[in-house]
Amino acid sequence: MQALPLRLDRASEAPLPAQLSAQIRELILAGTLARGDRLPSSRSLAADLGVSRSVTELAYEQLVAEGWVETRRGAGTYVASPPGAGPRPLAPASAPSPRPRGLVRLDAGTPWTDPRGLAGWRRAWREVSTSVPPRGYDDPRGLPELREALAARLARTRGLTVDPNAIIVTAGTTDALRQLLPELPPGPVGIEDPGYRAAVETARSFGRDVVDLPAGGPVESLTGFAAAYVTPAHQHPLGRVMPAAERLSLLDAARSADALVIEDDYDSEFRYDVAPVPALAALDRERVAYVGTAAKSVIPTLRLGWLVPPPDVLEAIVRRREVTHAGAAWPSQRALLTLLRDGWLDKAVKAARRVYAERAPRVAAALSPYATPAGPLAGMYSCWLMPEAQALRARAAAREAGFEVNLLSSYARSSPLTGLVVGFGGVTDEELDRALAAMAGGLREG
Repeated sequence: MQALPLRLDRASEAPLPAQLSAQIRELILAGTLARGDRLPSSRSLAADLGVSRSVTELAYEQLVAEGWVETRRGAGTYVASPPGAGPRPLAPASAPSPRPRGLVRLDAGTPWTDPRGLAGWRRAWREVSTSVPPRGYDDPRGLPELREALAARLARTRGLTVDPNAIIVTAGTTDALRQLLPELPPGPVGIEDPGYRAAVETARSFGRDVVDLPAGGPVESLTGFAAAYVTPAHQHPLGRVMPAAERLSLLDAARSADALVIEDDYDSEFRYDVAPVPALAALDRERVAYVGTAAKSVIPTLRLGWLVPPPDVLEAIVRRREVTHAGAAWPSQRALLTLLRDGWLDKAVKAARRVYAERAPRVAAALSPYATPAGPLAGMYSCWLMPEAQALRARAAAREAGFEVNLLSSYARSSPLTGLVVGFGGVTDEELDRALAAMAGGLREG
């Protein structure tokens, strides 16, 4: 029996048993431990590492379950799998894996998160663990208490007064589209160009033709359309605010064509140039389906959003969800309810808004000598218009420095607009400064 080169890090967020099982697994894969080698007893290994025996027992149990080791009654624990004998299993979710060397993404969808909010985040999930889940499938609209909290928030922050029963909790923006599209009459869906790529793919996945709506001007006709998808408070990705006259023109066109307007209000709370623009749905609840998301205010992987469809569409969606059990996950809903109730979300939005308001001018200072902003500085990203050749040089320079920045042309279908879409939410201040310096250097060389 050989001594094992093992080291546990008590400062790590990964549990000690997960660290131990991961390290033994790596020793087997590397050939340091061969098939048939006997491992130390759980008692002696615990003594060597200075941990309780339960730590080593749990690690061994995990390795037995994965097939890496086997126990022999009265004889101990032995390596069962030789290196390379089959595909390498995934590490347990609780065990950290080395982050691959890759590019840091300056994307438009990753928010900044305040590390000071971790205590509230943990408290929310502790409440989930002590709450009693529904005995069966939950209300197809979503958790009633969450819908009440969302209704209060929409009235307070978006000027949209709705009954909680008019809200459907979704698994995000694209899920809201998946709920709406089957209830619409035949016809294409108009989507802004440049625009949200996931909305385009979702509409096409339902067999809908997508018609490009120019993002920089009014929509004067929707004849023959089933719906028009828009981002009026902060056009994605140009950043433009839809003027009041264009909002009224869009609603008139929808009424004339008996088409639905789908309003994606994805980041309206993060304006720092002016007060948040009221929701389009507040002007016409009969003609507009309102879509919101927690992706930009909490985290994208929470996979939660909300849909306020027109009354004549609401009941059809609810009936289908009752049959398909298409509701959002109850634990995530319960956690979001706590975050709303405790004021965590309000604090998170205010903190992020301050960070974005400080970072946006730094982006402008670096890029304005070479490009033109496509819209006002607001939210967690900004769009910069420039010739495609310049944008490609800036992207190449960013990649050379270890960063990925999106081309505006990747959001366009028929639009000739080119440039860069620079996100500054999901990076540190130091990373942002290095990325901006690299992009500016690439633009200067051109």
